[in-house]
Amino acid sequence: MGEHSSVRNVHILGIGLDNRDGHVRLTNAEQFTIAGGSEETHERMTETLLKTCENLERRGKTLNNTDVREIADLIDKNTPRA
Repeated sequence: MGEHSSVRNVHILGIGLDNRDGHVRLTNAEQFTIAGGSEETHERMTETLLKTCENLERRGKTLNNTDVREIADLIDKNTPRA
């Protein structure tokens, strides 16, 4: 029997549900995809995940080798506040 590999391939999917203008918004990046949302929501989600990935990169990490709690904490920290 072969060796079991526990390699993770993490990709974050963000879905915005507040689109009322009929415009289809889709942002694909290496580590995340953002779909839908109003222009403001889509931009906020994209900015949040870009900053999160940048923070991980500065720490020498990727989504694949980072604990889910740490990712959640970074997303919370990087979410723009109204």
